[in-house]
Amino acid sequence: MNQNTQNNLVAGATFMLMAGIAFAIINVITQTVTGPASYGGLGFKPQSDAFWQYFIALIVSLPFIWRSGLASLKTQYPVQHVIRVILSALGVQAFVMGLAHGVQIWQVIALVMTSPFFILLGAKFFLGENVGANRWIASGLGFAGAMIVLQPWSTGFNAWSLAPVAAAVLWGAASLITKQLTGSEKPETITMWLLLLLSPINAALSIGAGFEWPSGKILWLLLAGGVIQFVAQYCLTKAYSKADASSLQPFDDLRLPFNIIAGFLAFHYLPEGNLWVGIALILAGSAYLMWSENGKKLAVLA
Repeated sequence: MNQNTQNNLVAGATFMLMAGIAFAIINVITQTVTGPASYGGLGFKPQSDAFWQYFIALIVSLPFIWRSGLASLKTQYPVQHVIRVILSALGVQAFVMGLAHGVQIWQVIALVMTSPFFILLGAKFFLGENVGANRWIASGLGFAGAMIVLQPWSTGFNAWSLAPVAAAVLWGAASLITKQLTGSEKPETITMWLLLLLSPINAALSIGAGFEWPSGKILWLLLAGGVIQFVAQYCLTKAYSKADASSLQPFDDLRLPFNIIAGFLAFHYLPEGNLWVGIALILAGSAYLMWSENGKKLAVLA
């Protein structure tokens, strides 16, 4: 691996980690806003939560659009942008529904982490990327860890946990389109198209479910969530502009420990027993990929 490729992977991994931290904070906000009172939530409709968070993120992005000019929205691939945003919007709705129905944050993230298989398959057969054995091994470790953490075979398994599985498939497909677009589009263009198109789609879904206006504590939480959402989406796009999708995926696995920490700080819950074995497998998968592709230097940085 040459120095330029190595530097790009470091930059991509850094942006992916920043996005993971931001999304963990957003998940705490989402579960607080939409969750039932029995889970410490405020009972706001999940469809309206998704609309307001992304609409506020769009408002935050307006100064960037103004600074870059409308030329920043110029694209040769409007159809790909529309398809990507529709997939993302449906994924957001599925994800939020899981959180709103009492599924623990770490469980939701564990299920979403089945997406590496969809991304790797797509990267291989649709993007033509070279997906080596080390990448399959790393993602396999992450998936096995996610299953141990989730324990779908247990009697306490929540059927609503299937919603994040749908989100995993939808977001996996959206990630592949994002990667394809980064070959010719600026990260700013991809982010702005996402935010511009998500708002009307989420608005339609919210109206269909019974639109709600936020107020009081919910309003302040949604304002914070919208700002962080913009940061997270921008970091995610920057990550995919630096390195290929299959290389970055194991770094996305680190969302699980980030969300465990966030869930503990917000709701005072920590996984117990063999759940930590699953977490260790996820971390091992990411560490293995870093070592196998980037040598001892990046292993130390990890």
